Amino acid sequence: MTVTLERTETVATVGDLMKCPELQVSDDVMVDMATDILQSSGADHLLVRDDDGRCAGLLTRLHLAPFQARSWYTERTPVRDVVLDRAPFATADMTADAAAAAMRARGLTVWPVVDHDGHAIGLLSF
Repeated sequence: MTVTLERTETVATVGDLMKCPELQVSDDVMVDMATDILQSSGADHLLVRDDDGRCAGLLTRLHLAPFQARSWYTERTPVRDVVLDRAPFATADMTADAAAAAMRARGLTVWPVVDHDGHAIGLLSF
C-alpha cells in the first residue's frame, strides 16, 4: 500500500494580520476636534466613518497639516471635507501578498479593512 501525502500551504489573509481600529470618528467631526484627538492620543491616524457607520477613509496627521493654524475655518470644517485616503479598502479574505502590493502601489502604510457591507472591521499595517 502506498500513501501519498498532500502538501498543503496556508496563505496568510488580511483577516489573519489585521488589528482592531483603536480610534474612530464620524465624518461630521470638525477638523479641530480630530486634530485634538490625534495630538492627545499620540496616534498617527483616525478611522473615519460616514453617517451609516461605513468606512469613509483614514485620516492622518499629514492630511490635517494644512489646518495646523487654527481659525474659524477649522472650527467649521467637517472631516468629510478633508482630502483623505478613501476606498477601495482591503477585505479580510484578501491575501496578505495582494494587500501588501496594493498598499505599496498606493503609498500606504496603514489600510482600513472592511466587511462586504463597507463597515470597518480592522486596520492592516506593514
